[in-house]
Amino acid sequence: MTTSEPSFTIGIEEEYLLVDRETRDLAADPPAALAADLEAALGSQVTSEFLRCQVEIGTSVCGSLADARTELARLRSTAAACAERHGLGLIAASTHPFAEWSAQRNTDKERYNTLARDLQVVARRLLISGMHVHVCIEDEPLRFDLFNQLPYFLPHLLALSTSSPFWRGANTGLHSYRLAVWNEVPRTGLPPSFASPDEFHRTVETLIAAGEIEDATKIWWDLRPSARFPTLEMRITDVCTRLDDTIAIAALYRCMARMLYRLRRNNQRWRSYSTFLVNENRWLAQRFGTTRSLIDFGKGEAVPVADLVAEMVDLLREDAEYFGCVAEVEHALTIAAEGTSADRQMRSYDRAIALGASAQEALKGVVDHLVEETLAGCDM
Repeated sequence: MTTSEPSFTIGIEEEYLLVDRETRDLAADPPAALAADLEAALGSQVTSEFLRCQVEIGTSVCGSLADARTELARLRSTAAACAERHGLGLIAASTHPFAEWSAQRNTDKERYNTLARDLQVVARRLLISGMHVHVCIEDEPLRFDLFNQLPYFLPHLLALSTSSPFWRGANTGLHSYRLAVWNEVPRTGLPPSFASPDEFHRTVETLIAAGEIEDATKIWWDLRPSARFPTLEMRITDVCTRLDDTIAIAALYRCMARMLYRLRRNNQRWRSYSTFLVNENRWLAQRFGTTRSLIDFGKGEAVPVADLVAEMVDLLREDAEYFGCVAEVEHALTIAAEGTSADRQMRSYDRAIALGASAQEALKGVVDHLVEETLAGCDM
């Protein structure tokens, strides 16, 4: 049994799409000077992504959500300023409203070229962006114990993050179409449970020995033990357009990890449910975001997401107080009440159509909305 409390330090990674400010389409071939500008301004905190129309940023290791928010605000605003100098805009959304995946080009790096070769059209369709949150749990056996319990909560986090309702100019009817695209990639989805860290390592070594993967970074579950850090990396969520929503979800995830640690400390644990059942909630979150219900398996009934979020906030209050992030956790109540980026994108489109805009004009308006909202609250 672990005697010392984990640090629960946190790090956040976000992927953004680069858009041409005139056409509002994706910048399939951004100028090389942009990459140089980004590196000069942000150093190792900005990297290229699989597609050239994307960039990824990452915070340093943060001890508080306030620190993480300050860093993300700086990273977003600085990256956007660099893009603006090249006639481009930055959007924090998991799909572009009308871009064609077939028109995009992958970044010319060995890792990305290998992915393109191995995954073929599945890789070429990956015109999606996500948000990843790392929480540090230094003790490996404890890390894997929490890893086995956290998947129950992943659909709740997905519901609060959804930002990908459009694909190739059409409303998909899903709040997170990103997940439908991502599900085509191997080694994705909800993670399996492992009896021990050794079982996980043996599983990974089997795939490496067979020549299927080079290392554990090629495992892309919704939640995974990081191959580089002593962290659990939450990967199920869409990238949030609003900075405050990002921080709320990161705060919830961090507090969930500590809540489960508290249960273990008291010789308790979260009840285990089948992956089949959790996958049903995953689908409901992907389809409806916060607008409908998820299943409360204990009650055996569907419960509105807003009610589940309120219960979650109460459940995590002790941990939010411990981390000094009560306001950040409570912001989840606002998301549940007002909707996510997906809802706002669809409302923007519908308003434009009602005012007489063409479908293409309305979609361009959604891009303008996303560019503006990505920087909301990022004033330094």
